[in-house]
Amino acid sequence: MAGRVVIAGFGCRATATEASFRDALAAMGVRPDRLAVPEDRAALIAGFAQREGLSVTVIPAAALNGIDTPTRSDLSLIHRGVGSVAEAVALAAAGAGARIIVTRVISADRMATCAMAQGPDQ
Repeated sequence: MAGRVVIAGFGCRATATEASFRDALAAMGVRPDRLAVPEDRAALIAGFAQREGLSVTVIPAAALNGIDTPTRSDLSLIHRGVGSVAEAVALAAAGAGARIIVTRVISADRMATCAMAQGPDQ
């Protein structure tokens, strides 16, 4: 058994910076195997991911539809149709049977959120 993959999912504003991502990820207290982000935010996180030595799974917006998340942001529901973008992309990237292991946290500058999901045994 190869183990369970841990994904750090990110939601963010268009003005998020590497510091936003770094702060949100640091609050997790767990080093992920890879990152996940909605497709329209992939360019924002690319430099951060490279410096962290982590790959990024890009999640199409349509793949977020219907994903049930443990937390709920009214803004996320309005703009993305999902309770938490960070939780939804983490779950989508971790695959069927994944579960949230750390609910979303918000960066100090309030520009990014991060959540962790763990996939089933690989």
